[in-house]
Amino acid sequence: MICADRVVVITGAAHGIGRAHALAFAEAGACVVVNDLGTSTHGEGQSAQAAEDVASEIRANGGRAVAHFGSCSTETGAQGMIDCAIEHFGGLDVVVNNAGILRDRMFVSSSVEEWDAVMNVHLRGHFLVGNAAAQYWRVEAKAGRTREARIINTSSGAGLQGSVGQSAYSCAKGGIAALTLVQAAELGRYGVTANAIAPAARTRMTEAVFADMMAKPEAGFDAMDPANISPLVVWLGSPDSERVTGRVFEVQGGKISVADGWRPGPEVDRGAQWDPTEVGPAIHRLLEQATPPAPVYGA
Repeated sequence: MICADRVVVITGAAHGIGRAHALAFAEAGACVVVNDLGTSTHGEGQSAQAAEDVASEIRANGGRAVAHFGSCSTETGAQGMIDCAIEHFGGLDVVVNNAGILRDRMFVSSSVEEWDAVMNVHLRGHFLVGNAAAQYWRVEAKAGRTREARIINTSSGAGLQGSVGQSAYSCAKGGIAALTLVQAAELGRYGVTANAIAPAARTRMTEAVFADMMAKPEAGFDAMDPANISPLVVWLGSPDSERVTGRVFEVQGGKISVADGWRPGPEVDRGAQWDPTEVGPAIHRLLEQATPPAPVYGA
């Protein structure tokens, strides 16, 4: 099995894509920490039962799993899930940062509280869990026990291209893509790769926003089934992916693509300070040479 005996922590693993990841990793032979605070899509309420149900399902199918109920957006919650993996399964190999909430609002109508709530779960949560795991892997590497460790983050097309009505979510997901690049550059010395996915699938969040697009077909291939996302994530969490790091993959249905991020484009160098009246014509010439940006979702 591709992930036999590997120890995996998955945040937001009680529903949708996270649940599919947990089941897929278990089927691939991994030991799974099913983390979920049991909140609504807006981050409200808590329930330990949701994570326990998934862990119980894995164990009933002969797999190994334990539920964890801490919040990824708190230091104690993030450290707790890493400690849970080590305590129950003797180590840690993979972190899948998947947890997220929505507080959709047009930018001009957004509140600071909504902005902070989204940033806390998405961007702060990715940082805290990834940081706690990285500290463990650094200690292991310095002790001569370098692991084939993996961080798999969850960005979004909204983070790569922007999305109308989702300024906080788009910024958080864009930050996650950038965080992935830095993790890949810094953590390779400890045996860690870092990649991100930008998935499109049917979840509690996407069903509420894109009901028609996410509707399950009456027959044929269900392109929006969240289980379609997990094979890529399981592979990224396996030893086989050791040469892949610092990448963002878009995945939907049966399609996988590599996102081509910001990079230097056409340029002009005057060799001296610009006069403001000369800037406009130069910019227009550059834009004629540049690849047009992908349209913002919903524009």
